Amino acid sequence: MQIECTGRELLIFKKITKAAESLSMPCYLIGGFVRDKLLNRSTKDADIVCMGDGIELAHAAAELFNPKPAVAYFKNFGTAQIKLNFPSPLGESARSADEVFEIEFVGARKESYAQHSRKPTVEVGTLEDDANRRDFTINTLAISLNKNDFGELLDPFNGIRHLQEKIIKTPLEPVQTFSDDPLRMMRAIRFATQLDFTIEPNTFTAIKENAERIKIVSQERITDELNKIMLAAKPSVGWYLLRDSNLLQLIFPQLLELQGAEYIDGIGHKDNFTHTLQVLDNISAHTNDLWLRWAALLHDIAKPATKRFSKEEGWTFHGHEALGAKWIPRIFGKLKLPQNEKMKLVQKLVALHLRPISLTKENITDSAVRRLLFDAGEDIDALMMLCEADITSKNKMKVKRYLNNFEIVRKRLIQVEESDNIRNWQPPITGEIIMQTFGLQPGKQVGVIKDAIREAILDGEIPNEYKAAFDFMLQKGTLLGLKPVA
Repeated sequence: MQIECTGRELLIFKKITKAAESLSMPCYLIGGFVRDKLLNRSTKDADIVCMGDGIELAHAAAELFNPKPAVAYFKNFGTAQIKLNFPSPLGESARSADEVFEIEFVGARKESYAQHSRKPTVEVGTLEDDANRRDFTINTLAISLNKNDFGELLDPFNGIRHLQEKIIKTPLEPVQTFSDDPLRMMRAIRFATQLDFTIEPNTFTAIKENAERIKIVSQERITDELNKIMLAAKPSVGWYLLRDSNLLQLIFPQLLELQGAEYIDGIGHKDNFTHTLQVLDNISAHTNDLWLRWAALLHDIAKPATKRFSKEEGWTFHGHEALGAKWIPRIFGKLKLPQNEKMKLVQKLVALHLRPISLTKENITDSAVRRLLFDAGEDIDALMMLCEADITSKNKMKVKRYLNNFEIVRKRLIQVEESDNIRNWQPPITGEIIMQTFGLQPGKQVGVIKDAIREAILDGEIPNEYKAAFDFMLQKGTLLGLKPVA
């Protein structure tokens, strides 16, 4: 296996070599950049380990670039970072699309850990010490940036062989590696998911044995790894590994409650954990949007709480969409996911995910279509994507029938939208107009009239235009005993 750097990358590393040589400081390119180059994956950052002061080397290297990049350094950790900006191929008008290449510098070190903390005690070390402290063998690969052996590949733990065998394995005893820094258990699962690798049996056993250690890791760091798993080509791989490693019951037990099928009188329901992960994979095949993927993962989260059995209906999960939507802010809060419009999008999609299915039945009125357009707004396409991903039957004919029905729904949505302009619609009569017309102060009567206008338009009683809505407002006001102000 050989490393193939771009001309720009080679120029960068030559400058770092020159800076290191001026300081008589051996240095090496190590870790993710080397791994990803060997796997032909794109790279946007590089780690440099040196036999000396990483901050000093970063400052010396920065002097050789034009324009000179700022050096961000963290004295307590002995690390420094520079960011190199490269013009977008689209030119000056697309500066926001400029490429950024991040380089982190650190002195070689060895680490020791206290039982209660992920923060190590750090000492100056050798390149061998630095390799020993790393998480996986595929991340111990290094390339010399020294003048006398520039480009030579160092492989102290058979990392190349493990890349070829597609194995995740720790360089030292896995129990010690994971006990020292339990976040590495999440990273093992994340790498296995991203790279489509297998976690070596002894390494996976150590994760299971050390699962409880994840409790000392901050939720923010755990969720960062979860988001990376969610953005993988097939995120279900990671969630199954989290379950099988005993980590899932510690970091998101609510999801695990979906697992299992139950039978009464020979009538069963599907395993909603397996179904959910299939929906997640289905939607991931069509979008890289992290929040649509979270919506897929959480769309049935309230099914265990709403599960009921009756002889008349069999298994039901009535209201699971409404209850699930109600839970989303709390789930996002627990996982330290953003409490903003991203959360509201997930909440909306969970709340509405059954609605398009009802529109596949015969004799659906334009009113029902209008209401879905109104409630979904600009997220209607995302909702339809989630609904189509929600079809997980192994019966190909059944899947085809559902997809055909959803195609009919899409056409109805387009037709009604073109005629009524309902998406992201606001009624033509505002609360201010109602108050001015009848001389009212803000209060219940204003809301009653405004709601009545909205319902009349959505039900098709009046067209979506100002004059019709104004006349309807006058009629409704008269029924409430109100008179227009002269």
